[in-house]
This record gives sequence, C-alpha cells and structure tokens, in this order.
Amino acid sequence: MNPLLARLHPYPFERLRALVKDIRPNPAFKPISLGIGEPKHPTPELIQHALRNNLQGLASYPATAGEPSLREGITAWIERRYKLKLDPKTQVLPVNGSREALFALAQTVIDPTRPNATVVCPNPFYQIYEGAALLAGANTFFVNSDPARNFAADWRAVPESVWADTQLLYVCSPGNPTGAVMPLAEWQMLFELSERHGFVIASDECYSEIYFRDEPPLGSLEAAAKLGRGDFKNLIAFTSLSKRSNVPGMRSGFVAGDASILKNFLLYRTYHGSAMGLVIQQASIAAWGDEAHVIANRDKYRRKFAQVTPVLAEVLDVALPDAGFYLWADVAQHVTAGDDIAFALGLLAQYNVAVLPGSLLARESQGVNPGAGRIRLALVAEVDECLEAAQRIVQYVKSL
Repeated sequence: MNPLLARLHPYPFERLRALVKDIRPNPAFKPISLGIGEPKHPTPELIQHALRNNLQGLASYPATAGEPSLREGITAWIERRYKLKLDPKTQVLPVNGSREALFALAQTVIDPTRPNATVVCPNPFYQIYEGAALLAGANTFFVNSDPARNFAADWRAVPESVWADTQLLYVCSPGNPTGAVMPLAEWQMLFELSERHGFVIASDECYSEIYFRDEPPLGSLEAAAKLGRGDFKNLIAFTSLSKRSNVPGMRSGFVAGDASILKNFLLYRTYHGSAMGLVIQQASIAAWGDEAHVIANRDKYRRKFAQVTPVLAEVLDVALPDAGFYLWADVAQHVTAGDDIAFALGLLAQYNVAVLPGSLLARESQGVNPGAGRIRLALVAEVDECLEAAQRIVQYVKSL
C-alpha cells in the first residue's frame, strides 16, 4: 500500500461519528443537523430542465478539457462577476467540484523530491488541503486564524524559512468556517511572497456568491488584476456550483488562472480520468448563464441569517459573517475548559441538534488549536428548521 496513506487523519465527520456513537438523543425533539455544509435549498428548475433535456450526452465520452461552449460560458460568467476577460482555451478548465480539483492540483504542482516540500494552509481549514499535501509527499504548515482580525489567517506569522520551502499555499476566501474575506492588501502580500519564493496559490472561492454585505467578496483573480498581475502567474482560483446553485450532487465547478499551470493540470487530469460528463456540462452551462436564481438564493440566506443570528447572540458570542453559510460561535465560557466537543455532545443528547465542534476542523499549531471552544453551525436548512435549532441551542445554553 501507498505508505503516505498512513499519514492521513480521520475526516472531521468520521471523528464526530465515533464520538456520538453511544449517545441516544432526546426523543422528545425531532433531529436537526447543522453539522454538514450541504446546501438544502431546492435545485433551480432551469438546471433540472437542462439535465433532463440533455440525456443523449450519456452516450458519448467527454473531453477532459470540457466542451468549448462550457469554457466560454465560464469565462462569460467571470467577465460579468469580476470584469475580467480570460481566454476560454487556456485559462479555464471545468472540474468535478472544487474538492476534487483542490486535491488534484497538489498532485500536479508538488515536487516531493525537493527537501522540505511544504504546503501552507489556513487553520481551521478544509481537510482536503491537508490530505492533498500529505499524499503529494509534502509537509503541512498551519497558519492560525486571528480572532482580532475576524478570524482570518495570520499570514504574517509564517516564518520566512517556511515560505522558502513552500510549494503550494491554500487560501480560502470567503473562509470556511469563519466566513472571513481577504482584503486587497493581504492578496498583495501573498502575491509578493509567491513572486519571491515561487510557490503556487490555490484560492478556494466556493462560498463567493453567498454574502451579506452590499459588495460581493473580492476574488483572487480580481485582486491580481487590480494589482497589475493580469497574467495570474502562479495563481489558480477554484469555484463551484454546489453552494451558488444548490447542486452539490452535480459535482461541477471550474479552475481558472495561470495558463502554464493549467496546461500541466490538464495533462494530469487526462491520465486521472477527470472528465466532466456531457449531461453535467450542459446543466452547468445553464447554471453559469443565469444569475436570477443566485440572487434569490442569496436573499434567502440573508433573510435566514437575519432571523437566526440575533436569537443565538442572546446567549453566545456570534456575529454575522462576511460571507458563506456558517456561523462560527464561541461556546468556551459555557463548558468546562472551553470543551467544544462536550458542548456539542450535550446539545445532541439533550436537544437533538447536531453541530460540528470547531476543534475537529483545526490542528494544533504553535501550541494552539484555533478551533477549540467554538462550534460551526451550517444554516443550510429552511429558515423554520434553523430557527427551531437556534431556540433549542438557547435553551441548552441557559440550562448550563
């Protein structure tokens, strides 16, 4: 067996399942899960229509690079969203969801024969970053979030010696689980570090279309263009339809950026067998071409968060994020030693509400687990269910 598999850590939900296996939730309450970030809003009819009307695509092998019409649809969306003109032939590739592509890019760009090959990740983080790094033969360096900076990763805390060994940097903006959006000045710092040390930046932007401010979140390609880096050197952005269009089961997204990296990424994907089916491509064209359903989806989240956040804020330190569909709530003062796992287990047992302990989303780094004492609440269900869960959480906290 590949010995690198032994370096992988259990996925957060596997760890949580092991922790709750002996718990018998209070049967007086129907189960409500705020644990998994899986969109629950209905899939738009236009996407369902495109799937039904293109089933003839099942009879053909798809090209790994995708149909020209899909790549053109993606670049048209990028132009509308970010006011950028990309070459559909060389600067974009369709992918089977951002998760698959985030993993695969590391296998493409990491050179494990170089001493101390390193991947830098935010902390807390999406566990695919770590798994991708370990299976590519690299080490990981975790950058803790800073509560004083809206829980954004504190990139300035990374030693220069670590940057010198870095081959790949994962950035998540808007962040999971914190919802923090990186400002232009921070992008400038990372671009300059990438220029100096030659590492690739993988920008995970799958939450970019669910936001609560008047202005949409700044994207990495947009930031590069603003800073005069229109060739997107060493930069790859990842975007998905899962959250934007409520189609997590379609596994559809795209990567865009540095054409030279994408050329090699396409080579890797050709051998890896990562082509997107033609039926999914046609549905994706329909999704990227329509903004009305995205606006309606965003409004639904805004109304939901406007109702749920104040309820929880009565008893918890929690605030509206910049973007995304998570609340990152502080529960440390309500449990012994700030034990977020104990809080989550007690909530499940007494009120049948599942949440994700923050410490399971992070690694101890510099002697600190930055997720400890917090829980992640995924407000993905309909508003009535989320409100019911929030009210139960309030009752639970008051009982403590």
